[in-house]
Amino acid sequence: MGCVGHPQVKTPHLDQLAARGALFSNAYTPSPMCVPARASMACGDYVHKTGYWDSATPFDGSRRSWMAWLRDNGVDVTSIGKLHFRSSEDDNGFTEEIMPMHVVGGVGWPIGLLRENTPAYDQAAELAADVGVGNSTYTDYDRDITAAAEQWLRDRAGSNEPWAAFVSLVSPHYPLTCPQEYAKLYDPAEMHLPVGYGKHHGPGHSELQNIARFFNYDQYFDERKTREAIAAYYGLTTFMDSCVGRILNVLADTAQCANTVVIYVSDHGDMLGDQGYWTKQIMYEQSVGVPMIIAGPGVPVGMRVDTGASLIDLAATAIEVTGVGHDAASALLPGRSLRELANRPNDPDRTILSEYHDGGSTTGTFMVRWQHWKYVHYVGHPPQLFNLQADPDELHDLVLADGGRDVGDVIAEGERRLRAICNPGTENARCFADQRKRIEALGGEQACLNAGVFNHTPTPKEQ
Repeated sequence: MGCVGHPQVKTPHLDQLAARGALFSNAYTPSPMCVPARASMACGDYVHKTGYWDSATPFDGSRRSWMAWLRDNGVDVTSIGKLHFRSSEDDNGFTEEIMPMHVVGGVGWPIGLLRENTPAYDQAAELAADVGVGNSTYTDYDRDITAAAEQWLRDRAGSNEPWAAFVSLVSPHYPLTCPQEYAKLYDPAEMHLPVGYGKHHGPGHSELQNIARFFNYDQYFDERKTREAIAAYYGLTTFMDSCVGRILNVLADTAQCANTVVIYVSDHGDMLGDQGYWTKQIMYEQSVGVPMIIAGPGVPVGMRVDTGASLIDLAATAIEVTGVGHDAASALLPGRSLRELANRPNDPDRTILSEYHDGGSTTGTFMVRWQHWKYVHYVGHPPQLFNLQADPDELHDLVLADGGRDVGDVIAEGERRLRAICNPGTENARCFADQRKRIEALGGEQACLNAGVFNHTPTPKEQ
């Protein structure tokens, strides 16, 4: 985004939103994968607590969500657009779901369950092949979501009844096919090449090597295709920004801005070729970090918040803003209201956790972030440690460099913080046990292999 200093990407509407509110500079997803991240977002809790470990175990309404908490206490809660839950036949907590996108067939991506006998992932070439200029089913869907959100807001103009809306656009997302009017804003020849481009010789960490073998996207991106992909992603980001602008303009035009808290987030990031990786799944900043802006009543204007934040904080925020059972929820949920965090002094010592237990991985990965440190724990593998102040591009793993001899106390502190939240070995074993049961329920490994592979979920019109 422009508001965080990107030299090329144009996001005027998000920049305006940040200017009238608070921008979180250290915000993270609870899992760098769509389905488990969205389940955690709904529940307001960590992946290992929700049990929605992966892309074939989507949120099914069986755990109480912040949406249900609000709805059951008299707040109209409507979703418009992508949810990536199991099905609208479940009680997901919404009063209404408009044009929801759920996981394929109510199952999702079962090949990701096969982590003990990892198969080849034959769809990697599709990512590079889908780069281009024009409309896609996703950009068409985003336009429909935007129009529906505009109408929904107009229908509530003048009402004194409380409401909450979860409006979820898909862009920027694969396929990297960008509408012409936005594609022309970014010349591929002028795109900055990825971090470490031309110097990358493969990941040095054993588990990252496993991820890179499974998601071998990078081998299909030469320099020309890399520049085209980055330009398309930037164009889709500006396209998404224009959709956000349309929605916020209706909020203002209907005089609802003054009494509406607006939060902008993403469910995960995207590597875009940095260090040889594409999409997400790993704990580098580009993948696990997310944009986060909050604006509206009770939010300080023009504030930059350096306190660590997470998507699990959204549940606590929704409950605090609406005033529905705030004290009871605070005792149950690990998150904190973003509005409260924005009004307090920065707390660099707050611990943020993210996890990955999905496709391509052979073991559980747990990231802990505090101050300027990032500690990544791999069950059964050496950890990683990065000093994000001295090394923002994460090119120097301090464990790999010298075995961690000079930073042993920091490694110990990272593990201490992780174990204060969970026992990684215990949770890893529990995850694998749950996934074995899920594989069996779906008909076994061969059935998971035959269930279909894809890089992006079809829109509601396609399903």
